[in-house]
Amino acid sequence: MILKFLRLLKILRVAIRYGLDEIAISGLKVPRTAKLIDTIIFWRDISAPRGVRLRMALEDLGPIFVKFGQVLSTRSDLIPADLVIELSRLQDRVPPFDSDLAIAQIRKSLGAHPDQLFASFERTPVASASIAQVHFATLKDGKQVAVKVLRPGMKKSIDEDVALMHIAAEWVGRVWADSKRLKPKEVVAEFDKYLHDELDLMREAANASQLRRNFADSKLLMVPEMYWDYCSNSVIVMERMHGLPVSQIDKLEAAGVDLKKLSSDGVEIFFTQVFRDGFFHADMHPGNILVSIEPETLGRYIALDFGIVGTLNDYDKDYLSQNFLAFFRRDYKRVAEAHIESGWAPKETRVDELESAVRACCEPIFDRPLKDISFGQILLRLFQTSRRFNVEVQPQLVLLQKTLLNIEGLGRQLDPDLDLWKTAKPYLENWMAEQVGWQGLLQRLKAEAPRYTQILPQLPRLIHRALEQQGEQPADNGELIKVLIHEQQRTNRLLSFVIYFAGAFGLGVAGFQLYLRWHHLL
Repeated sequence: MILKFLRLLKILRVAIRYGLDEIAISGLKVPRTAKLIDTIIFWRDISAPRGVRLRMALEDLGPIFVKFGQVLSTRSDLIPADLVIELSRLQDRVPPFDSDLAIAQIRKSLGAHPDQLFASFERTPVASASIAQVHFATLKDGKQVAVKVLRPGMKKSIDEDVALMHIAAEWVGRVWADSKRLKPKEVVAEFDKYLHDELDLMREAANASQLRRNFADSKLLMVPEMYWDYCSNSVIVMERMHGLPVSQIDKLEAAGVDLKKLSSDGVEIFFTQVFRDGFFHADMHPGNILVSIEPETLGRYIALDFGIVGTLNDYDKDYLSQNFLAFFRRDYKRVAEAHIESGWAPKETRVDELESAVRACCEPIFDRPLKDISFGQILLRLFQTSRRFNVEVQPQLVLLQKTLLNIEGLGRQLDPDLDLWKTAKPYLENWMAEQVGWQGLLQRLKAEAPRYTQILPQLPRLIHRALEQQGEQPADNGELIKVLIHEQQRTNRLLSFVIYFAGAFGLGVAGFQLYLRWHHLL
């Protein structure tokens, strides 16, 4: 209890030192109280921008608060763009912990000393963050690997600091006028879940494995292989990747990497992850991205650190693709209609008014290179518009916004003249054609056919059972059952023809097997 009190005092001291109360005062529900507090605390120099002061305060409070700031930087739907941009600059770098502790963690998790597990193990870590640090090693078979070890005692530290955040969120919810929209308690709860998920390194290993499988045949992105025999909740061992950080532009050019192609490849990788897979790396800052300079893989991206990934379902992908395409085509009316149809905007919203507001936000950025566009300012205006029209920003898309900002940052470094819209539009149009055209129809038929083969023959019996449960006598419904059976047989024959037709046009052996199965049932 005493330690928690001392920690709370430190938080208050740091908040006052960096003038964080000035940020809070602007949102208090009682203006007189806000003015009084502002008058009492008059002696500090808070001339630096508020975003800079907030970032410095979080860095002073330690790695867990740095993590919290990084998560806040993804919530551009909740906080102003100047804070989002500054918080996105937070670096999760802390001094490494003692190598003996790392060895003890490995021994506890994997049941043996590193000298027994590996042919060689480098005691000095190559990278250190708030949650874990990384050591290089070599397996007995000669494969070079990276060993990621969870920082000891992290769960206790996280629980203590997050408990204080929950208290602060409760207080903010009571006194802030804008707390209903900002949802401080929900934000802290989301952060709590995120941190505890990141404590399970097996989750990160599984994310990496999925992404690697998605890009198994790709010439654009490389993902390290996980060695599952050496993985646990607190230690994971992966393939060691060799490359240059994407931020080292001069070295990449000297190695012969085509920066313009690298920039456009990054856009394609992003949209492939989002629209093809619905599974995307959501922490694509320069520290997590390397570029291969090996002759056989020159210019390919290398992804690292898979603790944060985003997922989208088919509805999300369809909604996003419609909005992106309408946006690229400057069809702002369709953007407004999609928001209302999806329920994101109230159904009583006037389409023409929302269309006009979106046009005012987006029209100035077209036909301009990336170096002349600020996504931060665009997002700020879009979210101001969203608040005015009571548009609800969906939580599952928050990570997508953060990733798009990461892509912007990479693009600015690699090719300031990149036209993001022209690069992405053909890919999205091809994806939409695959989804709504004949190819998409055939793929969906192929995917759903096994399910129909099980359900359709059972329909008469299921209907008969349903009628019995409603108290109807089977004998009184004999004619109805006969009609249903007859109609079912017609449906089966029709579907049989469809599957046969689909098989003839490319479904191959699987389609014909389904046809034969239905034919047998008839």
